[in-house]
Amino acid sequence: MQLFKAVATALALCAAFSAQARTLDEVKKDGKILIATEGQFAPFNFFNGTTLTGFEVETAELVAKKMGLAIQWKTLGFDALLTGLRQDRWDLVIASHGITEERAKAVTFTEPHYCSGGMIIAMDPAIKSAKDLAGKVVAVQTGTSYLENVQKVSSIKEMKNFPTDVDARSALNSRRVDAWVTDRFVAKAVSEKNPGAGFKLGDMLFIERIAAAVAKGNSSLAGGWNKALAEVMADGSYAALSKKYFNEDVRCTN
Repeated sequence: MQLFKAVATALALCAAFSAQARTLDEVKKDGKILIATEGQFAPFNFFNGTTLTGFEVETAELVAKKMGLAIQWKTLGFDALLTGLRQDRWDLVIASHGITEERAKAVTFTEPHYCSGGMIIAMDPAIKSAKDLAGKVVAVQTGTSYLENVQKVSSIKEMKNFPTDVDARSALNSRRVDAWVTDRFVAKAVSEKNPGAGFKLGDMLFIERIAAAVAKGNSSLAGGWNKALAEVMADGSYAALSKKYFNEDVRCTN
């Protein structure tokens, strides 16, 4: 019996990992696209009560509508998003992933849907730039480009990484760390919503282009998404959505 169970388990795992990413035609035939996001990264993807919303969620809804598709959403921890994509558990991920060479080896990125970067936030107004992080303890979210770039600052005392960006922010708020590095729009939103918290916005540590991702080599789905995204950016709906969330157009200009 144990041997049978072991064989059955092995066959199931082989089937899971031999699954092929769905092409654009297959997704269109189904009529819906399965998209994964984190759901804990306001204002980009988060829950308002039980409703998933945010700039990226609404951008995806605009793009999917152009493609003639309904969306089936999946939310889970940031670390698992690209791993699940490589296992073909969903068709696309949109969760503020910066385009990096390392990630591009594992997935295919679409055209970017916004440009941003990592900002330094502290309670001490003297901590503003990369050089001010010397000897300091810095909070970042696990698996992010913020973590990768903070690691490059050799003068820091310690980097503490947390499962969610909210946890990293809480560490700064409770003064368990000296600084927090996160997306600049997240930093601005947190500062505006919590004026009495004492958050001081510093310099940009780095700039990055943010894009959705599909399984490596799934050029048909990436192409269909890119075409619809370009249409959304051309018809004014993207600009209106961007202004709603950020009061500026956040598309990449180069």
